[in-house]
Amino acid sequence: MDQGAARRVELLLPMRTVLIILASLGLAVAFTAIGDTFLIVFVGIFLALVFEYPVRFVMAKTRMSRGLAATVTVIGSALVVTLLMLLLLVPLVGSVRDFLQDLPATIESLRESDELSWLGDSGAAQNVQDGAQQISVSIPDAISSLLGVGGTFFGVFLAAFTILFICLFLLSDIVNLKRALASVLMPGEEERWLDVWERVTTSISRWAIGVVVISVIAGTTQGMTAWLLGSSYAIGLGVIAGLLDMIPNIGATIAGFILVPALWAEQGLTAAIIMLIVVLAYQQIENNILTPKIQGKAVNLSGFFIIVAVTLFGALLGVLGALTAVPLAATIQIFVQELTNARREKVANAKAAHAQGEGGHPSPDRPGAEPLEAT
Repeated sequence: MDQGAARRVELLLPMRTVLIILASLGLAVAFTAIGDTFLIVFVGIFLALVFEYPVRFVMAKTRMSRGLAATVTVIGSALVVTLLMLLLLVPLVGSVRDFLQDLPATIESLRESDELSWLGDSGAAQNVQDGAQQISVSIPDAISSLLGVGGTFFGVFLAAFTILFICLFLLSDIVNLKRALASVLMPGEEERWLDVWERVTTSISRWAIGVVVISVIAGTTQGMTAWLLGSSYAIGLGVIAGLLDMIPNIGATIAGFILVPALWAEQGLTAAIIMLIVVLAYQQIENNILTPKIQGKAVNLSGFFIIVAVTLFGALLGVLGALTAVPLAATIQIFVQELTNARREKVANAKAAHAQGEGGHPSPDRPGAEPLEAT
């Protein structure tokens, strides 16, 4: 037989595996085709998990039925947010727009300052200048789209309406969904997976509420500092700081890289140093006091996995993915922990038995062991 002849290799796959692969590919294609709709459904489900904890609180305090408590909580929150948007959205967005439109002039002022004059002719400085120019040109269109100008108001309203009612109906029907899940679980499995559900909803709800509260504190603190230092963009800088603070671990640092140079260009080096001190001090207070007190142990992820989650989910879902990366990663961690719980217990018992065998008398089965004396 010719050794160089090509050999035929047959790969046998079970039909179940083939069907799973095809179904996965079909779902991927479907999600790609209906990306915007999928995003709306995702936001609605995520908000339902966020509101689960407040709805239970309202039910406990008022003795309302779940449907009525969900309606009062969700619709009431939507009305409050709408009122705040009507009162504050235009001035807040206008301040952010003015800051970003003036960004090229701010960068130019920094390049021409005495302390940073050596950056004036560098390639990096020119790249920053060009990027700022592009942002200042594109921001007006983006702001107009956000405010619903140019025929997009109906689309924004329809998406918000759909998200709101997906959230509301899921909250109202969640008891029936849990009952349906329990009906297909074996005895003993029901408590296990319903407990997983409780852990997931508690983690997501506490995390989301804590993030909103902490971001408001961050934006107010740093925006007020900018105002006291005389910045004409104080409101915009506060909004930017609050929004970026929602991104875990790296958001506050990014905000510092924006606020400090902005104060430097507008008010000078002394104001920039004061802002830097405030930013660093606030980060320590947030990490060591605010987050433990407000969020507690809503999520228990290492810094490494948080950064990886923000990167991956940000690439998949954009800004929304970066903002929701932590609870999504925490949910995955809860399911992985539950699925591997039996394995981890088995490994722990094996290690304990191994350690006990080495710590006691040597086993007579091991080479060189002395026989045990009879008592």
